[in-house]
Amino acid sequence: MDSAEALHIVCPHCHTTNRVRVADMRLAPDCGQCHQALFGGHPLALDASTFDKHIGRSHVPVLVDFWAPWCGPCRMMAPAYEQATSLLEPDVRVAKLNTEDAQAISARFNIRSIPTLALFIGGKEVARQAGAFRTAQDIADWTRSHL
Repeated sequence: MDSAEALHIVCPHCHTTNRVRVADMRLAPDCGQCHQALFGGHPLALDASTFDKHIGRSHVPVLVDFWAPWCGPCRMMAPAYEQATSLLEPDVRVAKLNTEDAQAISARFNIRSIPTLALFIGGKEVARQAGAFRTAQDIADWTRSHL
């Protein structure tokens, strides 16, 4: 990809779609609307109102952890998932979706067990892994193997 080319990056704060030059992706770009960082080093909490916008409009792949607060393996993987963000951003948007709060989305993607990681590229699911990963590096390696 040409460094002058622009990518669409959805702001994790105001959900505005921004155009960011590829050459500027590693320079901590800010949102043109709300002026907050487009990548914050933490998984983005998606919900029913923001899921499709981030999955469908983002030009960078989006890794989603489908989880629930009552799920022991989800809680066990949470620190590693948080750490994986620093290994993957800005090449991949790291996000989480609480399946209890967004049951329709979970049903739409046929989520049968949690945690489940799903990688979306260009709005389409390209890879899925059910079960908890142990380390941030395992999450990053699995993600990169599907890019």
